[in-house]
Amino acid sequence: MISRVSRIVRGLRECYDANDLVFVVGGYWGLMKEVVNLALELGFKVIIIPPIEQEDVRFPEGAMVVKTGTSYRVRSVFLVRTSDVLVVLGGGAGCIQELITAYTEGKPSYVLIGTGMPTDVIEGMPEYLDYRELAPVMKYRDENTLLKDLCDHLKHMKAERKESKDLLGREVKFPSG
Repeated sequence: MISRVSRIVRGLRECYDANDLVFVVGGYWGLMKEVVNLALELGFKVIIIPPIEQEDVRFPEGAMVVKTGTSYRVRSVFLVRTSDVLVVLGGGAGCIQELITAYTEGKPSYVLIGTGMPTDVIEGMPEYLDYRELAPVMKYRDENTLLKDLCDHLKHMKAERKESKDLLGREVKFPSG
């Protein structure tokens, strides 16, 4: 499992500038610890939003730690609301809650399935969780395909932001009268 996660994090470094991408995670244990350590090693910015029960953990140098004093569930909402997309690489009920939150917030989710972890139940969920079709839940058995689609999405988002910034940066003159 760790090698699959490593391929995704390393692949993001190949397709995206480390200065333009921030990893936001909900703690520093399990797979999140592996993601954090590798992301920092590769020069990415990392934000850790731990639940209050884990705020006294020793965190790695270089990570920004936001101690909110909140429970696991509330921390998960902060994590999703802070993010543009959700990437689920395997986990438990917290990841499933984050998936539901991402959907209701209109944020796409990229989910690695076939991990042997509880999040594999997501495979049975539809692409859109209800009739509103707020955001897709995209499921992948192959981490390379997930990575390609995620990189394409991030590049598209970056181009849209640049276009919006260019539009907002132009001087607008209104006729007097």
